[in-house]
Amino acid sequence: MSTHTILNVKTDKKLKEEAKKVSQELGVPLSTVINAFLKQFVRDREVTFSANQHRPTSYLERVLAEAQREYAAGESRGPMNGDELIAHLKTL
Repeated sequence: MSTHTILNVKTDKKLKEEAKKVSQELGVPLSTVINAFLKQFVRDREVTFSANQHRPTSYLERVLAEAQREYAAGESRGPMNGDELIAHLKTL
């Protein structure tokens, strides 16, 4: 006899698609993500909301890629002391 059941949940269509995409990127089925959340909810008896604040924006990713190219090409401007850094930032 199966111990599994079906849980129907109403959610925003876009949210579902985004969650499905992220779970696929991580290689984890969305049902596994939801089950992990439910187990944590039952175990801890609390709802924890968290967002990964360490994910770079597309702008930051472009800047980092440019910095890596400059470094690889030997065009790095560092290291600098504090005064040199401030003077450089004022030129930007």
